[in-house]
Amino acid sequence: MSRAAEETNRRMLRARDAMDRAYAQPLDVPALARIAHVSEAHFTRTFRATFGETPHRYLQRRRVERAMFLLRETDHSVTDICFQVGFGSPGTFSRTFRDIVGRSPRAYRKEKETAATGVPTCFTMAWTRPTD
Repeated sequence: MSRAAEETNRRMLRARDAMDRAYAQPLDVPALARIAHVSEAHFTRTFRATFGETPHRYLQRRRVERAMFLLRETDHSVTDICFQVGFGSPGTFSRTFRDIVGRSPRAYRKEKETAATGVPTCFTMAWTRPTD
């Protein structure tokens, strides 16, 4: 791997790490491009080539993954979870959650409440991780 490719990967990882840390904050492409020290267009193109999805989709997926955990492990309302993970409206949250997970947040919670207990956490995490 060339030095330029290594540096590009490092920059993309820096931006992805920022998304992982601050997923609930309002992050946009200009802010992420500044973190990676590249132009906005170059950032979007390179991020997609490096990770296989756009920065926006990656951030949505991270937020939904966190929401899945909160729906399983807390009794907070779906609306509260929506805002905790960084979505601006319950409608957008529900639509995005359904697109990624395949069911609504309420249906997901209800399904998890009725699921069998005693299954090791590692299996639960692997089974419930979104594939999209």
